[in-house]
Amino acid sequence: MKLIRFGEAGKEKTGVIINDKKYDTSAFGEDYGESFFENDGLTRLSYFLEDSLLPEINEDVRLGCPLGRPSKIVCIGLNYIDHARETNATPPTEPVIFMKSTTAITGPFDNIIIPKNSVKTDWEVELAIVMGKKASYVSEEDAMDYVAGYVLHNDVSEREFQIERGGTWDKGKGCDTFAPIGPFFATKEEIADPHNLRLWLKVNGKTMQDGNTSNFIFNIPHLISYTSQFMTLLPGDIISTGTPAGVALGMKPPVYLKAGDVIELGIDGLGEARQVLIDYSA
Repeated sequence: MKLIRFGEAGKEKTGVIINDKKYDTSAFGEDYGESFFENDGLTRLSYFLEDSLLPEINEDVRLGCPLGRPSKIVCIGLNYIDHARETNATPPTEPVIFMKSTTAITGPFDNIIIPKNSVKTDWEVELAIVMGKKASYVSEEDAMDYVAGYVLHNDVSEREFQIERGGTWDKGKGCDTFAPIGPFFATKEEIADPHNLRLWLKVNGKTMQDGNTSNFIFNIPHLISYTSQFMTLLPGDIISTGTPAGVALGMKPPVYLKAGDVIELGIDGLGEARQVLIDYSA
């Protein structure tokens, strides 16, 4: 299945995509959040779809994040060797973990706000994993049993805040609108091999990133198992798996985002998204 949420920001309704058409599932009566995944919502929704005549959604409707707000977004840094090298970082021997604020979540076609006082806003196309059930101290052998599906994620980053302001990376990752997610959530059976997906990103029509998840340093089972040693992952939580080479930080000289720039990005089987950069306004 492919799940969407649509409508006004903060008031999204639930839906699905069937044969490339969007349908309203709000009569199902449940958002696609923690409780949904925890209580076998995907199975219950599939039965609902079999027995329901669904209203079709207009093509021009706004799409929000396809998931109700998760308890956390866990991100993996430097998970592609080429990205680590372009940023002059040593490829890690263990996954680098940082957190991204859930208040950063926005829709896949919403504007990205350049934060107040930002001069180094950057892009990162990433494959994100969505957890299907509670995970704590999970083995690598069992890890994929905990996956509900996958989404496209732009891990927007402010590099001065992240690197030059002391402390952890988090302060450059969690600004408002810095987590555009979607256009849809795909259940795991929709993706034959998550370790062989092309992911790409363009800025103003120019290809900046063109990679493949086959180049992960740490694969998905390892990331789930590793992360679950340090925190409990709840149903609906997101693990964003890192970005390939081609970010502004790795350019010589770097060319960061400015108001009016247009980002387009996509992943095989997970659709495409588009965001326009705008300046912060109080």
